[in-house]
Amino acid sequence: MSSRKNLILSRPAQADDKCIRVRLDGRTIVLLKSMKNFGYWKERYPMAEVLDPVVRK
Repeated sequence: MSSRKNLILSRPAQADDKCIRVRLDGRTIVLLKSMKNFGYWKERYPMAEVLDPVVRK
């Protein structure tokens, strides 16, 4: 018997302390590594909002 591959989309994302959580719509949350990428998602999803403010020490 062959084993089944885990798809990337079926595994939960691993967040570290530098990740920024963004809610795209009512049920979709993505993790961003920097705020540079937020413009891309805001363009595609106008209702996108940042869930975790960026706090740098």
